[in-house]
Amino acid sequence: MGVTNAAPRVASIDAYRGFVMLLMMGEVLAFSSVSEALPASGFWKFLAYNQTHAQWVGCTLHDLIQPSFVFLVGVALPFSLARRASIGQPHWRLTLHAFARALILVLLGVFLGSLNDDHTRWTFIDTLAQIGLGYGFLYLLGLRSVRVQSLVLGAILLGYWLLFALYPLPGPDFDWAAAGAKPEGMLSGFAAHWSLNTNPAAAFDRWFLNLFPPRGGFKNNAEGYCTLNFILTFATMVLGLIAGGVLRDARSPSAKVRWFIGAGLAALAAGWALGATDLCPIIKKTRTPSFVLFSGGWCFLFLAFFYQVMDVWSCRKWAFALTVVGMNSIAAYLIAHLWTGFIARAWQRHLGRAFFAFAGAPYERLTLGCAVLLTEWLVLWWMHRRKVFLRI
Repeated sequence: MGVTNAAPRVASIDAYRGFVMLLMMGEVLAFSSVSEALPASGFWKFLAYNQTHAQWVGCTLHDLIQPSFVFLVGVALPFSLARRASIGQPHWRLTLHAFARALILVLLGVFLGSLNDDHTRWTFIDTLAQIGLGYGFLYLLGLRSVRVQSLVLGAILLGYWLLFALYPLPGPDFDWAAAGAKPEGMLSGFAAHWSLNTNPAAAFDRWFLNLFPPRGGFKNNAEGYCTLNFILTFATMVLGLIAGGVLRDARSPSAKVRWFIGAGLAALAAGWALGATDLCPIIKKTRTPSFVLFSGGWCFLFLAFFYQVMDVWSCRKWAFALTVVGMNSIAAYLIAHLWTGFIARAWQRHLGRAFFAFAGAPYERLTLGCAVLLTEWLVLWWMHRRKVFLRI
């Protein structure tokens, strides 16, 4: 990871990425605490719902943060390859950079996943680790035609669906306690193949993560996240890779927007249909193919909006706050994970908890969160003004 000067970038990509990162950083606003204090308010209930992940089946706005982030990794890759080729970087150096970047992302993800422990936890469910596990393959695929990219995407979605669909459901000897699951928690019908911790991805982790076990060994992830999620995280990156190719090709801007809208609506419909028919429920935590399509549809539509407004209409001033964050997304990600607690304690230490309850007790965590989020944005703005950008 280095500190470099910024290169020319596509405005819509930065604005979209900034929007996504601000949604992630906005967790500190704690809408759920306001909703719990004001249970009769539908407004706060709506905001709280969309600032939390769906418990298992379903998709909220918060569930679209990770797919959007990794989708944009794919979108940016064709531009990165073109820029490096234009300055004459040899193929071996491009390959070395891609796989070195992948390794750094995996290690950063492991580091962030170990923050609350007194030892290294070799788990790979953090977003950066998930990107790293697939990034080298994404680079190799980025050198191929869109036809090959589309075929690989289809093979991944179908193959991963078959992996779950053909995996046997829990039998009479299944260890429910070790899996952290209960029979009454199983989904019904064919969708049961994607139930919490009774699926092949969870079984893989009960073997794989115990090859270098944490203290006490690994039994299950209570939320259902799995290492193999990276396969469908990679699929989302491939969707972004295809979108990035469209952004760079010779078709007109209006044709690009139409393509994004058409692809978005088609992917949304396909993902929804798979979920509605129980052929493949829409689940983020264990990353189902239907979730890849449904969330990918939203990613295409978001990209269409930002591209139309930022690059076609050249309306950019309104998105300055987003661009500041989007151009330094790695820094924003690390600040949110490493500094949020420290900044919150500093504000409370110097102003006192009572200060943040000035609007009433239900809004104490919200007002504190506003102070933290503003502080973090100002740090990124300071870096932006001085052209300091964290790159991997």
